Amino acid sequence: MEMRLNYRQASPTALQAMLAFDQAARNSSVDKVLYEYVKLRVSQVNGCAFCVDSHSRDLLKLGESLDKVLLVSAWHDAPHFTEKERAILELAEHVTRVSEVGVPQRVYDAAMEFCTEGEYVDWILAINVINAWNRVSISTGMFPGCYS
Repeated sequence: MEMRLNYRQASPTALQAMLAFDQAARNSSVDKVLYEYVKLRVSQVNGCAFCVDSHSRDLLKLGESLDKVLLVSAWHDAPHFTEKERAILELAEHVTRVSEVGVPQRVYDAAMEFCTEGEYVDWILAINVINAWNRVSISTGMFPGCYS
């Protein structure tokens, strides 16, 4: 299997912009471990195999349990997730699928139980960062192990 193109080499300027966008999310108020779960779940929703592989491994390296990592796709029905994690994962799914129903008031309200307005905006930025990376990865034909 081969990547269609190496975006890092094809457009260093675009890569620098993406890295700055990514760094803004990393430097924000979002919980770093929960952000890894968000990256995994958004990548699952978008069908980005490269990112699902990468973020699953990242969570395991952070010491997260294999059971919890494996259950991210079924977080609605798994007891492993806190109320905050559930609220943010649901927000992430709605932002990712924003064209379907937007972000319903109940989803916003649930997230705001755990966030200030600034933190909510930081989560929206962070969710958009992983969505952007997914689209870059899928569009350029990245696959698990392609950068090993």
